[in-house]
Amino acid sequence: MASGDPAAATAFVRRYQARVFGLASVIVGDGGAEEVAQEAFVRAWRFAGGYDSRRGTVIGWLLAITRNVAIDALRVRTDRPCDPDLLLAEMAEPSSPDLPTDRIVDEEPIRLALKRLPREQAAAVVMAAVFGLTAREIAEREEIPLGTAKTRIRLGLARLRTEWEVTGGRES
Repeated sequence: MASGDPAAATAFVRRYQARVFGLASVIVGDGGAEEVAQEAFVRAWRFAGGYDSRRGTVIGWLLAITRNVAIDALRVRTDRPCDPDLLLAEMAEPSSPDLPTDRIVDEEPIRLALKRLPREQAAAVVMAAVFGLTAREIAEREEIPLGTAKTRIRLGLARLRTEWEVTGGRES
């Protein structure tokens, strides 16, 4: 693909398109997943010569590109009001049966752990980890000081980490 071979590019896309689209769907939702996946493959094609097999696998490299494109796409979306209670309610409900069954992670243990956090910490963690918002963006949305947003993210992640280590990701 790095040499510009169209057949190699076609084979590359066909081989990895499901995983790239799946990751894009998880991060940006179905509404923007196709654009993210397409841009990820364009970037992979453009920078194929820079791939170094000593640094990781092709799929790892490609999924890192996809993740970066998806986060960029989330950041340029028009600002949508985000009610943390609605966000947490959405996280509390199991995934829609319409979603692919080959999810990257089993979200049930994460959902259960988030339910055990204080609402403010859970909302900050979800906005940061799921939606890719910065602490400054969270502070603006929640109308709280920047330091408070950072503290909520840090404490929430620390509690999740501690719980994960204690329960091993299982319901306690």
